[in-house]
Amino acid sequence: MTASVRTVLGDVNPSDLGITYIHEHLIIDSPLIADRWPHILLTSVEDAVRELEPCSAVGVGAIVDAMPAASGRGPIRLAEISRLSGVHVVACTGLHTSKYYEGQRWTSEEPPEVLAELFIADVLEGIDRYDYMGPVVRRTPHCAGILKVAVLEDAPTERDVRVFEAAARAHNTTGVPILTHCEGGRGAMAQIELLDGLGVPLDRVVISHTDKVNDLSYHRDLLAAGVYLEYDQASRQGEGSVDHTARIVAAMVGEGHSDRLMLSSDAARRSMWAVHGALGLVWLATRFVEILNDLGVDAEAIEKMMKTNPARFLAFEAPEGK
Repeated sequence: MTASVRTVLGDVNPSDLGITYIHEHLIIDSPLIADRWPHILLTSVEDAVRELEPCSAVGVGAIVDAMPAASGRGPIRLAEISRLSGVHVVACTGLHTSKYYEGQRWTSEEPPEVLAELFIADVLEGIDRYDYMGPVVRRTPHCAGILKVAVLEDAPTERDVRVFEAAARAHNTTGVPILTHCEGGRGAMAQIELLDGLGVPLDRVVISHTDKVNDLSYHRDLLAAGVYLEYDQASRQGEGSVDHTARIVAAMVGEGHSDRLMLSSDAARRSMWAVHGALGLVWLATRFVEILNDLGVDAEAIEKMMKTNPARFLAFEAPEGK
């Protein structure tokens, strides 16, 4: 059996991905977000397709949509975006931080084995069209290809531990890779220790947002543990990234860690999209690459971070017949 990348339109060969953004947001749509955080409400297929067109033109072939279960993901719209744009889209299962689940008691009260069953079904059968937010479940043909867990503080809460246990169960059953959210970039080592203790191979884990922490020793310690690090703040910094995210990337590449780094822009708000007048998703694959080149990051390292590493990380062998 050959490892494949599971996209919303089906499994693809890892070599077919091209440049891959490992942590983006194309659809975020829930009543809670519309009420509390309308600046991150992303509902338009048309806008997403327009945003991806210049990305596709410069070689971006795949996007990971990092909104997990019951928090505003939209599997049907993600599939439509992928079809219309020609860009592969990898959807997400798992659970985000507790703030996204007000009124959804099951996300904090159900045991790990129940949560794991939901995550596994997203990967092997198809994501619920109602995003686990209704009294019925209707599976779509659009499966998840990555699993997200998240911690709001430096250390996991009791609720977080249950979700991480469920993620480990789902990984062990399906092989699906795991992406973690670090609020403020902090708390990554506690997440790593928890996943390691649960038996998850650390080379199947990518830690998000760590470039919010401008401390090179922090990055060295995390990379020494064997995980991937995802640097995703450069698009928010713009030209200022040369003194922050770009500097971190250049330092870690210079120390020989290019095999464990990936890039993205986590553009989880309309104000970051080119269709709304901002730098847009294409900036990462164009201007940010130029900034990295100016800091001595060569084409081989760029290739690893934007193509080779994501393709290797996202590929897994699902159970036979699934």
